[in-house]
Amino acid sequence: MMRILITGASSGIGLQLARDYLAQGHQVWACGRDAARLAPLQAQGATLLCFDGRDAAACHQAAEGVPALDLAILNAGTCEYLDHARAFDGALFARVIETNLIATGQVLAAFLPRLVRGGRLALVSSSVTWLPLPRAEAYGASKAALDYLAASLRLDLAREGIAVTLVRPGFVATPLTARNDFPMPGLLTVEQAARRIRHGLARGQLEVQFPRRLIWPLRLLGALPSGLWLRLCRFLVPIKDSTP
Repeated sequence: MMRILITGASSGIGLQLARDYLAQGHQVWACGRDAARLAPLQAQGATLLCFDGRDAAACHQAAEGVPALDLAILNAGTCEYLDHARAFDGALFARVIETNLIATGQVLAAFLPRLVRGGRLALVSSSVTWLPLPRAEAYGASKAALDYLAASLRLDLAREGIAVTLVRPGFVATPLTARNDFPMPGLLTVEQAARRIRHGLARGQLEVQFPRRLIWPLRLLGALPSGLWLRLCRFLVPIKDSTP
């Protein structure tokens, strides 16, 4: 039996991961900001931790009652798009960076000391980091930063006997992606996504990325010269007018 911490467990991938691990008999600490949305997991045997990851004091207070952990999956995040690049929305950019990146740092500061030698840390990023896309300035920048954070932590934590896995999902049907106003190729259910993540973590993979039918085209397009992708993007990706 593993002792597992999961952030963003009130919906989407985090919720499904918590359900799956509980069904396997593991001990789960389910984290989120909304106690009412976390409540169903308590009936399944999870220990609930309700706090805002952007609040350093709240993170440390929540961590006080958590014992040694075998696995921590930092999955909480948000997405907002910049519709008008020339009228750059600094407040929107700050919100996304604070939720996806700064909050991850606060959670790491509070809970990373709980991970045992031989344990594993998983950071959930996104396949968007393979290729710059229109309107994704805030979301993409926050997830690209998580990629680097995971890669750097992997080097420093190796001497502590802690492994680090970077998770790069494609499009997954969640309340967050339900707001998207564009086609989502390779869309997976949360059950499919959670299964791939659990399988990759169980195998000790350093990176878990899926689905292949989306990842490989993104990687190939991302390898193109920037000028060529700029020209192709005009035909492949609908671009909104950048002025309000």
